[in-house]
Amino acid sequence: MPTSVTPNVTDTAAGIALYDRWAQFWNGELHAADLMAPTFVLRYAQVGAEEINQISDADTFTDHVAAFRADRPGIHYQAEGPAVVSVDGDESYHVARPYLAVIPADAEHPEIRISGTDILRVREGRIVEVWSVSAFGKPFYG
Repeated sequence: MPTSVTPNVTDTAAGIALYDRWAQFWNGELHAADLMAPTFVLRYAQVGAEEINQISDADTFTDHVAAFRADRPGIHYQAEGPAVVSVDGDESYHVARPYLAVIPADAEHPEIRISGTDILRVREGRIVEVWSVSAFGKPFYG
């Protein structure tokens, strides 16, 4: 059964916890139904992201992330730096946080580090919209 972050958000703790679960999802540890509303909007600004922006259901999103991970063995996402949580009401808030993704080196390729920021719009404890921007290069911190 899917779980959700408590929708009555009065501080940043629920937003930070949801973002941490978002990273777990991208690390292949959760199904999208554990986080996402029944339908949602994805807005990825990266070149080539047109396909992901068409996804609006949990099963397709989970399958997409699994395929993405299969093409990048060992990729690991982690939150990096402080989160910004903006509470719009008892059942609605935004959380934004920088992240770092690392694809380990292999015999043919050096380690790849990707930094970015994801902004999650949350309603009733579920993500209803995602804005994501990322780029190769140095992490935000360190």
